[in-house]
Parts: sequence; C-alpha cells; structure tokens
Amino acid sequence: MNLGVRWSLHGDGRTPAPGAVVRPDERLSWPRTAGLGAQHVVAMFGASFVAPVLMGLDPNLAIMMSGVATMIFLLATRGRIPSYLGCSLSFVGVAATIRATGGDSATVTGAILVVGAALFLAGLAVRRFGARIIHAAMPPIVTGAVVMLIGFNLAPVTASTYWPQDQWTALLVMLFTGLAVVCLRGFWSRIAIFLGLIFGYGISWVFDRVFGRIHSPVGGAEAVDHWRLDLSGVGEADWIGLPAFHAPSFEWSAILVALPVVIALIAENAGHVKAVGEMTGDPLDDELGTAIAADGAASMLSTAVGGPPNTTYSENIGVMAATRVYSTAAYWAAAFFALLFGLCPKFGAVVAAIPGGVLGGITVILYGMIGLLGAQIWINAKVDLRNPLNLVPAAAGIIIGVGGVSLKFTDTFELGGIALGTIVVITGYHVLRAFAPAHMKPQGPLLDAGTSTYDDEGEGGGQPVARS
Repeated sequence: MNLGVRWSLHGDGRTPAPGAVVRPDERLSWPRTAGLGAQHVVAMFGASFVAPVLMGLDPNLAIMMSGVATMIFLLATRGRIPSYLGCSLSFVGVAATIRATGGDSATVTGAILVVGAALFLAGLAVRRFGARIIHAAMPPIVTGAVVMLIGFNLAPVTASTYWPQDQWTALLVMLFTGLAVVCLRGFWSRIAIFLGLIFGYGISWVFDRVFGRIHSPVGGAEAVDHWRLDLSGVGEADWIGLPAFHAPSFEWSAILVALPVVIALIAENAGHVKAVGEMTGDPLDDELGTAIAADGAASMLSTAVGGPPNTTYSENIGVMAATRVYSTAAYWAAAFFALLFGLCPKFGAVVAAIPGGVLGGITVILYGMIGLLGAQIWINAKVDLRNPLNLVPAAAGIIIGVGGVSLKFTDTFELGGIALGTIVVITGYHVLRAFAPAHMKPQGPLLDAGTSTYDDEGEGGGQPVARS
C-alpha cells in the first residue's frame, strides 16, 4: 500500500539543479529536509499563533494538532499534495459569536467538530460525483459572498476588544505588518504576520519601560492599570508537558452559526489543490475530494480533544515557490517539529502573552484580508455584479452577516450574523435563479479558483508568489 512515505534522493541532495524542482516524492539530504521543515513551521506560525488565541483555545494544543493534522493529510493524499494544515482563521468570528451568546470552549469545539464532519462528507461527495457538485451548489458568487461576510463580520471584534487595549501599539503594529507584507520579498514576506508579532512584543516591552503601566480595558472588560506585556506566566510554565485537553459539547444554536464556514473551507482547499498542481506540474483534480475529506477528518480529530480546526496554508506555498522544493518529506519534518512545540508549555505561555494592542494591529489587516478573499474569488471567476441575479443575494447576505441582522423565532432560538447571511446568499441565489430569465443565467467555470492563486511571475524581480 502506497502511503507516500518513501522518497528518492534528488541529485546530490544539496540543492535543486538549475531550472529543476524537488518533486513531492523526492527529497534533499535529511539535514536540509529538516531545515526546510523548520522553515515551513515558521511560515505558518503567524496565523497559527493568532488563531487559537483569538478563539480562546490552547495554543499549545493548536500547534500540536496542526502537526497531527498534517500527518493525516499527507497519508490520505498518499504524498501527492505537499501541504501544511494549520489553525484556520475562518472560525474566529464563529468562536466570538458563540462566546458572546454564553458558549464556552467546549461549545466552540463541538460546533466546529460538526463543521469538520460536514467537510468530510463534502469531500466524499466530490470523490463520488466530481467537482461539478461544488459548483452546482455553491457557484463563485455564493462562495465569494460567504467568505466576505465571514471576514467582515469580525470587524467589531477588533474595534471593541483588541484595539482599545493599546491604540498606539495597535497602530504601529498595523503599519509595520502592512509594510512587511508589501515591501519584503520571498520567504520574509510569507512570515509578515509572524514578524508583526515579534515587532509588537518589542514595542510593548519598550512602552512598558518608558511609559509604565497603561490604563485601558482588557478583553472588553473595564479599564484597569496593567502591563502591556505580561510574561509572568512564562516563568511559571514547565518546559515539558501535555497541553490542556477537553471534550466538545453540542448546541444547535452554535452549530448553525458555524456551519456556513464549510463553504469557505471547500473554497480554500480547491484553490490550494489547484495552486500546488500548477506548481508541481502534476494535475491534482482527482485528489480534490480526498484533500477536502482529509481536512475534515483532521479537523474532527483536533476538535474532539479540544483543539481548533485546521486548513491548508497558502503561506507554505510561498515557501515552496521560493525554494523550489515540493518534497512531502519536508512537511513530515514540519509536522514533527510542531508536535515538539506542542509539548512545551513554556512556548504556549509565550503565545498566550501576546498583548491586546498587538492583536489589534494585526487583526485589522488579517480580518480585512479574510473578507477581501471573497472579492478575489469573484475576480478569479469573472463574476458579473451588474447581473441582478448575482448582485441581489450577495448584497443582502453580506449586509446581514456584517451588520449582525437577526431573525428571532422563539425566546430561545434566533438566526443572525454569519448563519443568517449565508442562508440568504445560498437560498436567495438558487430561488432567484429558478425564476430569472435565461439571459441572467450564464454558465460559469466548473469550480472557482478558491482563495489561493499562484502566479509564475510575481511582483518584485519575477519572484513567484502565492497568496492566501
């Protein structure tokens, strides 16, 4: 049985020959492979650091389960798709909404586990019926609108929770991160979020030394005097230990809020598989269903023990583009490194100490980028927003999702925000399509490009770029 865990040595094992690439079933020498694995871990650190903190989950467990998820994905795809599965940011808004209505971490992970199950079933359906089933149910206008409302629904979290904790640190971190994303090249641009976190730690420490404690709200609570950077928990944490596990719990209201995210995850996986296929020269359309199902299974396992969901990371596509090394052996090395980090509570304490002002500056960019990925889907698929069939359901759903409009059915059940916005987009589009005249119903591409694109000639001296 081929599990994709055997690799032939590429050339002399040192560097790819001019114009050549290291294919998924090849590897460089093991020391170089380990180094590339560490590079992949650093590339995914930024978002994987931030996501569990924003969702109120254990960052140690998040990093550990990202390693486990990556192993599951590599085994399921038999080593054909080099990819790292890191903590998904698509669920940050879901977690915030669930907690705002009284839910705890168990409720959050229970709702997301159901989404993982739905993603797994969607993957099996794609394997059975092909990619056409995705386009039939969720054409680009729908996937783009849902991704957009998920991202922009997060704006109040930044405005009311993180930014007020330290507005000047937030502003400086936002400016630094934006400059890093735009001005840096190659590998450094792929870890711009990570660099922004380091810059934020440094600025917070300097401000504490220069200005003393700050009087501001912490996590949306009342204003108090506190240090911007509190590392007391790092000194108390052990070097070696297991992360905190917990069992999920299931509530229908939370599940309905979380389910729309499955649309964004399908789009992410579709775009990722397409991008990797183009880069390696190996068409991977036949693996799309397997990739989606593997992502769902990995997320189910992670949330079953209290961890966050996982998804394919486009940051790591950038590392492959820069190094021309697509070896899955490097991803196995990255997964092992992640497991080791997960077993170090001191590492988790450092992550948990991220100052609120730093999160404010980073989430301004990060949340906006998530929302604008929806516009990227529309652009890639050449969606015509002059067509009322596209414009009306997308406009209504986005305003409902972003504005937090709700429908109250009983004293204990109501739909609003992300869930209601998604329902309006999907049902509105298909109902209107059933009654629309023929000239409003052109046939689009069979599958939208998802939320990742790969350009052979990127900006900045022809350096290939990948975007998430």
